[in-house]
Amino acid sequence: MSKNLLVIGFVWPEPNSTAAGSRMLQLIDFFKENNYKITFVSTAQKSDNSYPLEKLDINTFFIKVNHKSFDELIKEIDPDIVLFDRFLTEEQFGWRVSENCPKALKILDTEDLHFLRYARHQAYKTKEDVTLTHLVNDLTKRELASIYRCDISLIISEYEMNLLQSIFKIDDNLLCYLPFLLDKIKITAMNNYPDFEDRTNFITIGNFKHKPNLESVIFLKKVIWPLIRIKLPDTNILIYGAYLPKQIKQMHDPSEGFIVEGWTEDKEKVFANARVCLAPLHFGAGLKGKLLDTMNFCTPNITTTIGAEGMHNNLPWNGFITNDNEDFALKAVELYNNKVIWEVSQTNGINIINKCYSKERFHSIFKSKINKSRKNLEKLRLNNFTGSMLNHHTMQSTKYLSKWIEEKNEKSRD
Repeated sequence: MSKNLLVIGFVWPEPNSTAAGSRMLQLIDFFKENNYKITFVSTAQKSDNSYPLEKLDINTFFIKVNHKSFDELIKEIDPDIVLFDRFLTEEQFGWRVSENCPKALKILDTEDLHFLRYARHQAYKTKEDVTLTHLVNDLTKRELASIYRCDISLIISEYEMNLLQSIFKIDDNLLCYLPFLLDKIKITAMNNYPDFEDRTNFITIGNFKHKPNLESVIFLKKVIWPLIRIKLPDTNILIYGAYLPKQIKQMHDPSEGFIVEGWTEDKEKVFANARVCLAPLHFGAGLKGKLLDTMNFCTPNITTTIGAEGMHNNLPWNGFITNDNEDFALKAVELYNNKVIWEVSQTNGINIINKCYSKERFHSIFKSKINKSRKNLEKLRLNNFTGSMLNHHTMQSTKYLSKWIEEKNEKSRD
């Protein structure tokens, strides 16, 4: 079989800024390891934090929405596999892929389920529990339609796999559970980082374009940090993350030990020098990159059930999980002061990495899924009537709307 991959990126990967950027590089690493020639395209503009994909011998192109130049480009690339980065890119370009390269295997990387994150956010704002009423929204219909139109959808969380299968009855053949793909760590990795006595302060980190991270820091400032500060008046919490809004910058207050640092290009150093990471997340979906970083860099954390969801397969957590505000603060103080619990938490984190995120194991599973799907592509699509129906209607509606916009744009340039 030929080895030609086209990735249509929603954005250019920023592994030092977002978990999604790290995820994309992990997928690229998989395809590079399996000798695929890779082309990465996106409609987005690159930022200063964008990863230099050219260093990985990857061809890159800017593309336009509603423009026939994409048709010409994809015919020239002639991909065997097309990977859509989030359902939004499949909505924009999926019909063009089907029309110009009908035999290409279409893979959707969901990153996380956007409709689940949205439903939880709406429920959080109204102080309600998430119900089916929240889950069945317009975003759900769009995202599930995209899953059906693709041949394989990558699901990053076991919780989300169960949700799609049990609530929405998605056929298992269309799904592939693929969490973050990490190298195993030796227990002695703890010796590579500063020990308990040599670390100080708390930390939190996250991309502030991501609403759960924004809300989390606001909550820390207003609720959690004052409770911790009463018990530990000489400690600080350092706030790191890309794309700081003015609202967060204004929270900087050294007198309260609330230090807003902003973006860091060396997150390993930042984690390694902190004693505890705080992540009071109240909504969101997928897996939390910052919490995997705490495990990788041997920094215990405290989070909520939403934060830890789908991350540890019921293995002992590398710190504490609690949803009660006062308990969160008390556990933070306990973890900060108790060396024995702190070191056990480090070990727990390493165990979670090794047992739940083995790159070797999941590379093998993903490779097998791709080979099986490519070999039986016609049968796979025949058995996915809902997908065929949605592809048909997309070709009839989205295609001709796009062509109308394209024609309109051409005339306006004339």
